[in-house]
Amino acid sequence: MNLRIEPIGLVLAVVYAFACWGARKLSLDQFYLPAGIRVAALLLCPPRLWPYLFLGEYAYFAQMRYPMVEKYGLAWVVLGSASLMPAVALIVRLHRRIMTATSETWLLSIAAASALAVTLLNIVLSELLWPIPPDMPALTGVARYVVGDFIGILTVAPLALLWASRQSEPDPAAIFFKPTSMALGLMLILGVSAALLPADSTTAKTSLQVLMALPAIALTCLLGWRGAAISVPMLNLIIGLTTPKPFPSSFDPSAFTTQLIMAITGIALLVLGSRISHYYHHYRIRDDGEKNAIKLAKSSHVASEMGLRERALHLRKIGDGMDVSLNEVVSWLKLQGHHEIAGGLLHTAVVHSRQFRAQASMIYPTALDHLGLYVALQAGGVREAWDMTHRVTRPRLEGDPCKLSVGLQLATYRAMTDAVSLLLESESGQIQVRARCGRLDRYQGIVVTVALLDAENELSEATMAMALERLAGRALAYGGVVQCRRNRIRMALLELPAAATQGAAHDPSIDYLRTTDRGSSQALT
Repeated sequence: MNLRIEPIGLVLAVVYAFACWGARKLSLDQFYLPAGIRVAALLLCPPRLWPYLFLGEYAYFAQMRYPMVEKYGLAWVVLGSASLMPAVALIVRLHRRIMTATSETWLLSIAAASALAVTLLNIVLSELLWPIPPDMPALTGVARYVVGDFIGILTVAPLALLWASRQSEPDPAAIFFKPTSMALGLMLILGVSAALLPADSTTAKTSLQVLMALPAIALTCLLGWRGAAISVPMLNLIIGLTTPKPFPSSFDPSAFTTQLIMAITGIALLVLGSRISHYYHHYRIRDDGEKNAIKLAKSSHVASEMGLRERALHLRKIGDGMDVSLNEVVSWLKLQGHHEIAGGLLHTAVVHSRQFRAQASMIYPTALDHLGLYVALQAGGVREAWDMTHRVTRPRLEGDPCKLSVGLQLATYRAMTDAVSLLLESESGQIQVRARCGRLDRYQGIVVTVALLDAENELSEATMAMALERLAGRALAYGGVVQCRRNRIRMALLELPAAATQGAAHDPSIDYLRTTDRGSSQALT
């Protein structure tokens, strides 16, 4: 058969056998931990190691059931011991295809199918092979054993899955540890308090045990599947270990009722936690995609601006060369005595040089790199172009834009000039430009308002649509928004300071614009 025995497999078989033996010492028929050990081992180990789990299972049953041969017969001991592990392994194998899904609800299917299959095998084999059939009615045994195995699986298997997925969870341990320790501590206090009550205080004991579900629910809501995978096993474990067990087959009706309630609660919590984690993962994927898209858009804008900057610097060098050449020509004309021609040429050269430099500054505002956004708006070609329209009033600029990054200032410059050009093309009347830089909480940014001076003259729907289409890209690249209301276009562009950590719980640009409803001068401080 070309069978190669691996030392790790033998060690696994021994560990599995001792784990089942120790779990059996803590178990009852209505709280059967070896069933959970069996499923957890099959989930954690690859199929190539399953034969060693079979070996460990048979070793465990051999030491436990060999003394029962005379009482129950050799056929039951052999068949009852050899058939359980293959049945559960087949169930786990059939669920392999759906185990890769982001939802862990398949665990409930494995738990229910395994508990039912093992119970039916045990009941059928005992009814057929025992010399004297069991005294317990078959339906009663099925109910008791199914619940016991199911609770045992829900006690061990979620912890195994949590251990297997420990590397894939990005959350810091501190965020996970604090709520977990608080919830488990509260559950432990309630469980110990219930166990210390007198035996005749059944109602109070059951009430305390049911109250243990509240911390479990809170932990599930906070941590999703991870919270349920810890709270549900702890819930079952506390109730199971505090149940009186004078002998392994003893039965406590009141504890069984509580366990049945907790089993249903565990199912609900595992499903709830799985759905919370499912939607959280989808949200995180979408959020990461949005952040990457914004990062790429910002990089694209910066690269485009750097290209324009190189072009503007090249044009500036060309302009400087033209000025030098014209100055030489003017000087030569003066030496030749053509002072009138030299003066006219000098005047024309100065006018055209100023216009040339103004156009070059509109390609890229080089003054912005050293003197900031406001100087680039007031001393560059944009300001001259606005003055020539006789429709743009003097801008109202407040705050210190030099505290902002050059990239954000460039994006603001482009958005502001585009907004003014849009209103000049599409609307009539005077235009007022306002801007204010500052901070809000951890963020720094700028709020820009480009509005018609006449408050009664509202923007048309077409102008609002074009404004959102043209301006939203740059605003979104810097975590901002664009809003069009009544007679104005408002934009907020934000960034974190260099020393601040990244990641925000909400979009603070909305807070910026909400604040500007009370006046843009109070938006940032």
